[in-house]
Amino acid sequence: MELPNDPMMLFSVINMKLRDCYPSLDALCDDLGVSRQDIESRLQAAGFEYNPEQNKFW
Repeated sequence: MELPNDPMMLFSVINMKLRDCYPSLDALCDDLGVSRQDIESRLQAAGFEYNPEQNKFW
């Protein structure tokens, strides 16, 4: 899957998929064939961090 380059769009897409389809960030990354490190670093640069208890970036 090609992820959006815009950090706010990426934030929105990832959180929607985590909410609707996946029990964890690892499950999302495995299924979509994307790098967890890439997602986390891109979203951290925009000021977001992953909360595993809530299964979302905030």
